[in-house]
Amino acid sequence: MGTYKSGQFVNRTMPSDRDRWNDRYQDPSFDLPDDPIPELERRIETLPEGRALDVATGTGRNALFLAANGYAVDAIDVSDVALEQARQRADQRALDVNWRRADLAETDLETDRYDVITVAFFAALEHLPALKEALAPGGVLVYEHHLRSSDQIEVGPSSDRHRYRSNDLLRACLDLTILSYEERRRSVIDGTAAVATLVARNSHGGVQSYPLLAEPDE
Repeated sequence: MGTYKSGQFVNRTMPSDRDRWNDRYQDPSFDLPDDPIPELERRIETLPEGRALDVATGTGRNALFLAANGYAVDAIDVSDVALEQARQRADQRALDVNWRRADLAETDLETDRYDVITVAFFAALEHLPALKEALAPGGVLVYEHHLRSSDQIEVGPSSDRHRYRSNDLLRACLDLTILSYEERRRSVIDGTAAVATLVARNSHGGVQSYPLLAEPDE
């Protein structure tokens, strides 16, 4: 879209999400961790085996971890640059991941397809209905995202518009079985972030089975 100014047509087209993220991943200062989010690593032995989906995979931190643990992984991201970096990391580790350049808003997910779905630092509340439908019975969603906070926070979106309010993520998943939900500050690669971390299962009923997690000192 454009507009006329002083007799000239001025192009005011906003860059697409694809272009913006490609530019960001081409910036050498934009450094992301190689390790998966801590809650995924902590719970990997308790998650159902099978097929996994990593949403907004970036350079593949969660997708590669899932593939290394035996999952058949689909990983989607809007950025071609990020996916190329992810492919290179997968090749270096001899891991097989189905990398897909896609916008989640334009992607049709198959119902009951995935045993594990991971989302890390991607504001996707409006897409949660589709993600929950894509969970197989007994499938588990592991989701971590930035929170609005009154604390001094060094990492995350500059605008609160892209951060969740307290309990936003929890309320959006109350139709699943909540296995874990926590809001806290934690250290990340460039400082401190305020995050909400949710683990929820596609199961129902008043009497259920729950995973036994090893304590930190075990």
